[in-house]
Amino acid sequence: MKRLVVFDLDGTLARSKSPLDPVMGALLGRLLAVTRVAVISGGAWPQFNSQMLAGLAPDARLDNLSILPTCGTQFYIRDGGWRRLYSEDFAVEEKARIVAALNSALEASGFKAGRQWGEAIEDRGSQITFSALGQQAPLAEKSAWDPDFAKRKAIALILKALIPEFSIHLGGSSSIDVTRLGIDKAYGLHKLRETLGVEIADMLFIGDAIFPGGNDYPALEAGADCIRVRDPDETGHVIEALLACLEDGAPPR
Repeated sequence: MKRLVVFDLDGTLARSKSPLDPVMGALLGRLLAVTRVAVISGGAWPQFNSQMLAGLAPDARLDNLSILPTCGTQFYIRDGGWRRLYSEDFAVEEKARIVAALNSALEASGFKAGRQWGEAIEDRGSQITFSALGQQAPLAEKSAWDPDFAKRKAIALILKALIPEFSIHLGGSSSIDVTRLGIDKAYGLHKLRETLGVEIADMLFIGDAIFPGGNDYPALEAGADCIRVRDPDETGHVIEALLACLEDGAPPR
C-alpha cells in the first residue's frame, strides 16, 4: 500500500473554487486518520483555507496533511497552527512580463470573453493565473466556456512563443497557470519527497487532468502511480476503495 496519497484540488476534491462537499470532507477525515495525505494545486493558500480546510471536521488528523499551493512553490504543514515552510515567489519584473504576455496572447487568440466576473489575472506570488471569465465566475459559465481545452490550448501556444522562459499549464475549468520553468505537479512531488522522506514510487496521485498538457500530467511523468478521475464524485469512490484497504485498525503512518 502507498505511504502517501496526493490529490489535486479543483475538479478532483471539489468543483472549481467551490467548497468541499460534506461527504468529501468526511471521507478525507477518515483517510487522514489512517495515512498521510497531500494536496497540490495551482490555487493560492487562501483558496485552500476557505475551500478545503473549512470543510474538514475539527478533530481531523491535520498533522497527517501537507498542503502545496501553486504547484509546490509553497509548502504548508500543521505545527500547532498552519506553518509555511517556504514560498518561491516571482520577482516584480517577472510578474510584469508574464501579465503583459497574457494580455497579448489573449488579444491575439480572439478568445477574450464577453463578460467577466472579477479580475482575470491573479498574482499568486509564485504563480500568475489567468481565469478567462474572472476569478468569481459561476461554475456553470466556466465549465461551458472551454470544455475541450481547445481555447486554452490556442492561448497557451501563443504564450509559449512570447515567454519561453516560463512554464504554462492548463488548470481548472477555465484557467491557465504560469510558473517558472520546471514548476509543475512533478516539482511538488519532489518537494514532498524531500520534506516528508517518502519516495515518489510510494505515492499515489489522484487528479482530473492527467493527460498531455493537463496540469496533473507531470505527476505521471515523475513516476507516481496515478488515477485519473472525472470529477469529485468519482474521487469519492476512489477514496472509499482506499479506505476499504486501509481501515483495518492499524495506527496512522
